[in-house]
Amino acid sequence: MHKEVKKAFETLKEGGTILYPTDTVWGIGCDASNPEAVQKVYELKQRSDSKALICLVADERMLKKYVKDIPAAAPDFFDIPGQPITIIYDGPQNLAPNLVGSDDTIAIRIPDNDFCFQLLRKFNGAIVSTSANISGQPTPTSFEEISEEILKGVDYVVNLPSEKSKTKPSSIIKLGKDGEVKIIRK
Repeated sequence: MHKEVKKAFETLKEGGTILYPTDTVWGIGCDASNPEAVQKVYELKQRSDSKALICLVADERMLKKYVKDIPAAAPDFFDIPGQPITIIYDGPQNLAPNLVGSDDTIAIRIPDNDFCFQLLRKFNGAIVSTSANISGQPTPTSFEEISEEILKGVDYVVNLPSEKSKTKPSSIIKLGKDGEVKIIRK
């Protein structure tokens, strides 16, 4: 796995895109602070950049680099066993402008996946994580279901196809500054 972390890290540092296993589904990723890399992901997915993408961070310390004011309730959602949760935060910072939602929000998850954790630690920054499919097509539930277009469109495919991911995307919630929780996707 160390070799795969190193190669993925090098690709991200060079502004490239990767296909990699996450704690949910296989994802397309890039450096979340690089607008050109983020644009490559939108183009590969054939998705409008008005539809924001999710980011991954290693832990709460890294999260603080990208969100101005983390709501007090946020840590309650970080470690719910078996339930990956992406949280939409107000006030993103230090991210590519084309990654931030038009309502000045960003969706971020702390993944429960060894490969992701190692890569995020080595990269020391947020990584985009969007499902490995063309926009509007079904989300692949295994590596074998990822289309040739996606496989050929990324700069590096992490060679861990046996890595087990869950077969569905994370739940998404919006956490307001006042502690209000709004469920966006179950």
